[in-house]
Amino acid sequence: MSELGDKRRLGTKCLVKLLQVMLEAGYEPMTGKDGLKHMEHSLHYDGLAWDIDLTKNGVYLSKTEDHEVFGKFWKTLDPDCCWGGEWGDGNHFSITMGGRK
Repeated sequence: MSELGDKRRLGTKCLVKLLQVMLEAGYEPMTGKDGLKHMEHSLHYDGLAWDIDLTKNGVYLSKTEDHEVFGKFWKTLDPDCCWGGEWGDGNHFSITMGGRK
């Protein structure tokens, strides 16, 4: 197995857990919009990062603080789980690889 494959499998398992916690808390998570451009060498291109948009009661939640409880949860799932809220990108959840977050 490749390191990338191992990391993608880990990320998928963690993502399922994250989405379940969001749903159980009454939020309506959505994966990020297809076609958005990310910076060069982004983990999004490797299948190791996801933008999760949140709504609750029909209201779109765009602030980093809106995602904070989930970012903290995400980081407990595995040492490689990284949350973008630490640099102001609250809806970014990723698995680190090669020093990239």
